[in-house]
Amino acid sequence: MTILEKSMRARAGVWLRTGVVALAGGALAWRLRLPLPWLLGALVACAALRLRGFTLGIPRAAQSIGQWVIGTALGLYFTPAVVSQAAEWAPWIALAVLWSFFLGVALSSALARWGGVDSSTAYWSGPIGAAAEMVIQGERAGAQAELVAAAHSLRLLLVVVILPLSFDWMHVYGHEVDLSSARVVDASGLLCLVLLTLAGALGLRRLRGPNPWMLGPLAVALTLTASGHAPSALPSWVAPLGQLLIGMSLGGRFGPGFFRRAPRFLGVVAVVTLCGLLGSAALAKLIGWAAGIAVPTMILATSPGGIAEMCLTAQALQLGVPVVTAFHATRVVFLLVVAQGVWRRSRGWLERLVERRALSPVP
Repeated sequence: MTILEKSMRARAGVWLRTGVVALAGGALAWRLRLPLPWLLGALVACAALRLRGFTLGIPRAAQSIGQWVIGTALGLYFTPAVVSQAAEWAPWIALAVLWSFFLGVALSSALARWGGVDSSTAYWSGPIGAAAEMVIQGERAGAQAELVAAAHSLRLLLVVVILPLSFDWMHVYGHEVDLSSARVVDASGLLCLVLLTLAGALGLRRLRGPNPWMLGPLAVALTLTASGHAPSALPSWVAPLGQLLIGMSLGGRFGPGFFRRAPRFLGVVAVVTLCGLLGSAALAKLIGWAAGIAVPTMILATSPGGIAEMCLTAQALQLGVPVVTAFHATRVVFLLVVAQGVWRRSRGWLERLVERRALSPVP
């Protein structure tokens, strides 16, 4: 057996082990009737074993499939009636985007002052949304990529676990029916939908756009649905598959010694994230009252979580999926447009915060 064959066999064994662990965790969570069982169960099970030193992982294609599932499913919610209503949300979307920007600045500032890291690592660990892109851009700017990834992973973990479990504990559920214009699975229509959304993902990837495997299919499915030409619904088993793959991907980010790597740094991330959740809840109540949107929906729309995780939560709890999708997608686009410019203008200020920390170190 060649070295390549041994490597491929070992890698296949890791993928199989990860799949079994994720399925077991998801099945247990489903049995316990937890919200988002296949996402939370897979995430917790994979993270627990990774923290104990087990080698887990999934092929990059599996993560892309999970993102494709979510993007396509979300796009099918944007019927012509929903799109016409979305214009009414514009002022509130702008307010929520400004809030997430402020929260990201607050996190970057806190990390520069108390996190024990350099200005570049502090800045790129702060922005809310587009976590993968922030890690890549941070590495190019000289940040410690491992810590930037850890900050975004911990923030996502806290939000993904706290919000669904809190809503379930408080019995917060919506009553949104299936808003998709296509409610029946049609074999030929489904094939057409798959091919078109894959083309959207590959096209956005070729253009080096952000999160192409989610935003590309989302744009294509949204366009088809908004024009009244959605060719098919997705089979019922597709949504749990998307949850499972995203849960496996998130859980795999937590390696041995994760929480011991930089305790002060991660502590600052945790505190600011929890404060951000409280602030998001207050803003959600304000927007919900002013715009007539359910407060639980607005909590998901304004939370410091990721677009995929928050939209999955909204879908599972029937809480205004189009609202949550519109808010988070706009935030991601805004962040990617302004991130580099804000970094250039704020670098000197963050470096002064780091110098002040050096002069008066926090014990």
